[in-house]
Amino acid sequence: MEYMLNAFLFVLTPLPLFLMIVGVSAGVFVGAIPGLTGTMLIALCLPLTFFMTPETAIVLLISIYIGAISGGLITATLLKMPGTEAAIMTTLDGFPMASSGRPGRALGLGIGGSFIGGVISWIALVLLAKPLSIWATQFSAFNYFALIVMALVLIAVISQGSMVKGILAAFIGALLSLPGIDPSSGSPRLTFGLVELNGGVDPIPMFIGLFALGTVLNDMLDRDNAPKGVEASRSGILMSVKDYTKHGVNLIRSSVIGTWIGLLPGVGAVIGSMVAYSVAKSVSKTPEEFGTGSEEGIIASEAANNATIGGAMIPLIALGLPGSLNNVLLLAALLIHSIQPGPLLFVNNPELVYTLMAAMFMANIVMFVVMIISVRWVSKINKIPRSVLFPIIIVSCIVGGFAYNNSFADVWALIGFGVLGFLMERGGFPKGPMAISFILIPLAEQKLRTGLQITGGSWSPLYSDPLTVIMLLIAIAMLFLPYFGKLKAKLGFAGSNGHTPDPTEE
Repeated sequence: MEYMLNAFLFVLTPLPLFLMIVGVSAGVFVGAIPGLTGTMLIALCLPLTFFMTPETAIVLLISIYIGAISGGLITATLLKMPGTEAAIMTTLDGFPMASSGRPGRALGLGIGGSFIGGVISWIALVLLAKPLSIWATQFSAFNYFALIVMALVLIAVISQGSMVKGILAAFIGALLSLPGIDPSSGSPRLTFGLVELNGGVDPIPMFIGLFALGTVLNDMLDRDNAPKGVEASRSGILMSVKDYTKHGVNLIRSSVIGTWIGLLPGVGAVIGSMVAYSVAKSVSKTPEEFGTGSEEGIIASEAANNATIGGAMIPLIALGLPGSLNNVLLLAALLIHSIQPGPLLFVNNPELVYTLMAAMFMANIVMFVVMIISVRWVSKINKIPRSVLFPIIIVSCIVGGFAYNNSFADVWALIGFGVLGFLMERGGFPKGPMAISFILIPLAEQKLRTGLQITGGSWSPLYSDPLTVIMLLIAIAMLFLPYFGKLKAKLGFAGSNGHTPDPTEE
């Protein structure tokens, strides 16, 4: 309790509070621009965190994260163009409601849902993170290795696009994590004679290149067509107490679904909002209104996608496993400051954990206020010509990459990863499995080596320890899960018309 109180007092001091307002505002603005993402903005800000304390760095990054996820609902509602993938489901009911003359009401429902979703997931984070971390301290090195393998497989299998491309992307990330000094022998490995690789591939140029420069290069190929949408209005933008009471069950249910899905590594806000939307429609008394401007649909989508933030934070803090791309960058920021999230974080850096929790709660409040006040201006951001916006972002990428180590080698690496990120987007390869495996593979190697040293080189715990075996079997099962449906259809378990029914068909 003392740590939490001190954390709230810290985030309310001038510098953290200023960074929080700036971070949320910047996240909302970037999240409202289709094609640009909070991941890109966090990657651009990573070099700045090198000059901050870990506490102030985490305040800035978590504020951007929350602002960006929330900001996507503005263009989703007014332009039918989700600023972020997390707001895809919001377009189904937000835009029809806005087009019918109630843009303020549509925005207000989305903002209110986002706020409640964030608060409920924060409660789950406070209640579950420490007990989970205490349980995880009982893990053996082989248990932890199996857990990481299971997380990597899950991320690759459920990533957007084909499973093969997800696994290949994760394999590339694993290869990029290998160059550097071998932890056992102390000699360079896979450096190809380049002294710059003795310290391994630097995550900062890599992430800025992949998620910022690569995204911009891809978007530059798209024509700059300013979409015609609905003018923003503040009329009805504040939900009343009656509204919160009326939609209370939906708010809580969707927030719990989002939090639960956020716990699963790699699933993310998109799946969370889709599941919550589907559940809300299935239990609604008026399912026919969904897709035509349903209040329930807007609330379900926005409560769930914001709730995934707190859910994804739980495995990051308690187990050291990033549950989303944004969490990978948060993890990278902590690693820059030589802080390893995981079971011992509550023991070694409790003040940092509670600062993150306090910052997340306060950032949700700031997000609510910023969105209510600035929605009319934010909705006009999409009219900024891409010819003006993109050069600014590219220059920021280059400056950020150079400023991190004052090295032109980092700039060339950043450009190289930017090209790689561009090619991956054009080829439909997900970046998430690559980034997450890049972070987790060294940890998996460390745990495996530790386990082998403890057992004198014996691999037997991998097939004799019950918990390890269960997690590895789950990983293997998830690899073949996508093929079960195809096999089922081939064996004659399809619908009566000869094909597997589509649950989305009416």
